[in-house]
Amino acid sequence: MSDIQSFKAEQKYETFSYLPQMTDEQIRQQIQYLVDQGWNPAIEHSEPENAFGSYWYMWKLPMFGEQSVDTVLAEVEACKKENPGHLVRLIGYDNYAQCQGTSMLVHKG
Repeated sequence: MSDIQSFKAEQKYETFSYLPQMTDEQIRQQIQYLVDQGWNPAIEHSEPENAFGSYWYMWKLPMFGEQSVDTVLAEVEACKKENPGHLVRLIGYDNYAQCQGTSMLVHKG
């Protein structure tokens, strides 16, 4: 039984929430994938108690055409700093399909 990894019971919010918390490097790789797909990054945040509602606050406008992972990460950090108790998620908008290509929680407040 010691070989089985135990997961704490906690709220599951977005893509990857059933996996262990991503490292900073893994988040960077996910942002790189998002940019490589040509998707437009956007950042949203919400209070944990309102996270299951359909409305999250948008952090600035989506970053249309942004190709720099560092720029996206800087905006994630600015959002976290401005809203320390909030959940922060990163969204990749797909222009071609006119929908979200991905959405993942990058900070659990």
